[in-house]
Amino acid sequence: MSHYDVAVVGYGPTGVTAANLLGALGVSTLVVERDPEVYGRARAISTDEEIVRIWQRIGLADELTRDMVPDLPISFVDQRGRSFYDAAFTSRGHGYPPQLFIYQPALETTLRQGVKRHPNVTVRLGAACQAIRQRPDAVELDLSDGAETARYVIAADGGSSPIRGQLGVRFDGRTYEDRWVVVDTKVKRDWPGHDRLRFHCDPARPAVDCPTPLGHHRWEFPVLPGESEQQLTQDVWRLLARYGITDEHVDILRAVVYSHHVRVAERWRVGRVFLAGDAAHAMPPWIGQGMAAGVRDVANLCWKLAGVLSGELSDSVLDSYEVERKPHVRATMNRAAQVGRLITERRPAVTRTRDALLHRFGRSTWSQRLVMSRSWVPEAHYTKGFVERGRAAGRKIPQPWVLDARGDRRRLDDVIGPGWAVLSLRDEAGAVTVLPPGSAARAGCVVDIAGTLIAWLRRHRAETITLRPDGFVHSSRKRTP
Repeated sequence: MSHYDVAVVGYGPTGVTAANLLGALGVSTLVVERDPEVYGRARAISTDEEIVRIWQRIGLADELTRDMVPDLPISFVDQRGRSFYDAAFTSRGHGYPPQLFIYQPALETTLRQGVKRHPNVTVRLGAACQAIRQRPDAVELDLSDGAETARYVIAADGGSSPIRGQLGVRFDGRTYEDRWVVVDTKVKRDWPGHDRLRFHCDPARPAVDCPTPLGHHRWEFPVLPGESEQQLTQDVWRLLARYGITDEHVDILRAVVYSHHVRVAERWRVGRVFLAGDAAHAMPPWIGQGMAAGVRDVANLCWKLAGVLSGELSDSVLDSYEVERKPHVRATMNRAAQVGRLITERRPAVTRTRDALLHRFGRSTWSQRLVMSRSWVPEAHYTKGFVERGRAAGRKIPQPWVLDARGDRRRLDDVIGPGWAVLSLRDEAGAVTVLPPGSAARAGCVVDIAGTLIAWLRRHRAETITLRPDGFVHSSRKRTP
């Protein structure tokens, strides 16, 4: 029986991101995954700039974004196919396009290749975790191919999480009555509008029509009352014909029926075991945050585990994982549910009013920003947890382009590194000084090329900030007399 610092159960996007983060931190890690290969179905289809910034910290952002499509136009269309609202997302300053579309099997393959860089990470594919037993000092894992122990366990084993069930943790929430047919295709010939994400807000049968990278395209349709799910998945061409799509345009790869859930685990930590990703929460799909929420989970958790294992942090810091992440997950779920109601409304009178209002008020830049700010991912702000004083505390700083000590243009996170850091608008011992645009590069400083970071610090009345390894501000202070 081997002994590891952390065992990660599940090797989907959440688990593989955790493995990369822990590997980069030098933590002895075991990964357990029951499936022998990457799951072939493309479940998630998009992500956002903050998630790519997390993958930047593990050195894979450039490779991953090569297989992504950034910032596709987004249209809400009525039952006649006429657009009544066109949307565009505004960057929040993380250094990447606000929204990027992905092909999940390709993304997971790249992330798994990244894990191979780390000799401190052992991956066991085709091994199921059958049971766990907690001891005061470790967790014993009974695997289908043996037994192992680890000081901590991250359960990233999906929405049906056997570990969550064994721990007796409730999965509170509900499942929507409607089930949806998800149709993945390979594009053979383009058609008008193939390069645009469209929400077909048709009260007779809403639909989602989305291009994805590497020559793929997805449609999603609800199963209507009285319809046979099996028959519908075998008669996909009838659904696609509504939008003029035939076998001349695409090859159908698969058609699968899914349910939409809104659920959150009652507890995310039980002793030495932490729930993450779908094991901790089931997100409605409408703003593409199911996978992203899981990546945010482990970005919050892994550096804390590494700090506790090294003796730098107290074990009690691990309690801040749920305290910080759960409110943001709930807020994101609420946003997703709001957008879902907008898209799937079935009452014709209500849809006519919706279409007219959005068509009228969606023309101005101000109203577009207002609508998108109320329907996109809420920014995280940790008011409780492992944060201290200051208006900027608990917020994630933007990531502008800066000049490093040699005058090279780089992203901020690449300059300050993955650990704790202190940034200041004035020279302080042990701090990285943030210089205004036009300044000469020098040692111990970064030049804020566009003044983005300086403006953010002043807006939050912060002159000096202590930055956690996940990019959130631990504490901030203003100038002292």
